[in-house]
Amino acid sequence: MKIVLDITKLVEDGELSPEQAEKLKNLAARETGALGINILLSIGVVAIAGGFLALEPSVATALVLGVALVASGLALKQYRPEQWGLLGTANLMVGALTASGGLIVLWDGSVGVFALVALIVLALGILARSGLLIGISPLVLASVLGSSTGYLHASYMLVVREATITITVFALLAWGTFFLSKRLPAAYERLALIYSRMSLILVNFGFWVGSLWGDYPGESWVHSQIYENPATFRESYQQLEAWRESAVFISDVMFAVLWALALIAVGAWGVKRNRRFVVNTAAVFGSILLYTQWFERLGATPVTVIFGGIVAVGIALGLGKYNRLVTPIA
Repeated sequence: MKIVLDITKLVEDGELSPEQAEKLKNLAARETGALGINILLSIGVVAIAGGFLALEPSVATALVLGVALVASGLALKQYRPEQWGLLGTANLMVGALTASGGLIVLWDGSVGVFALVALIVLALGILARSGLLIGISPLVLASVLGSSTGYLHASYMLVVREATITITVFALLAWGTFFLSKRLPAAYERLALIYSRMSLILVNFGFWVGSLWGDYPGESWVHSQIYENPATFRESYQQLEAWRESAVFISDVMFAVLWALALIAVGAWGVKRNRRFVVNTAAVFGSILLYTQWFERLGATPVTVIFGGIVAVGIALGLGKYNRLVTPIA
């Protein structure tokens, strides 16, 4: 578990000696250096794997190269960790992404292959202790539920086809991996927390899309089955409408209300447990919720913008007071 401390203030208040403060600073500098290396390594790995797949190699080439890189990476980390451990990690990550891309193309992006790739990436992430691969695994799993992202010129897209199911699945995964992290050694605790945090973000994505459109749970699968049958567009549309009449529908307003309540509860829990990432995530998505619903319902006018700002300041002051109550400053 990582915490944030003001070393200078603690020394001034007599809570730490100068020697203790210096030791903590040195440890923090080492951790920051490792973080910088890992960030640079992750960017390079994604660029290499993405660039190679953009060359459109044959599926066989992608699979063979990916497996070879994974094998060499595991060998280097196992037998030469001190001299070549970092290179082994890079090989393993590039190989995992390359082989995963080959598998997805080989099976035409089916639901089953995304589930398989999610498991492969998760397993290799654990073996390599790679935060990048662990973080990618829930994103791949989200594709099984019909989620995706996209980009057009100056436009970014988020697709969540099954909002309710996405929220349910990743809420369980977020809680389960967080619960597991408290029972693991430090190296694996970090990986479990990364998976939990990515799952938490996906829960919020599900709420976000649901708060705009509402949701018929299971509709995307029913929709695909109907349109796979040989029928005209009109007949398919009528079948879908008939299904909707008897299906459960969760309105966009219900999603917005439940999202707000969940953010308040999770944010308060994060403050109480000193979980900075949880608090920041709740604050960011709380702002997104406020922004989205405000302009969806009331429109962007000078008066609504001013009132929205007043509400945001009020929430910030309330959270600040709550934070002082649950964690009093000595």
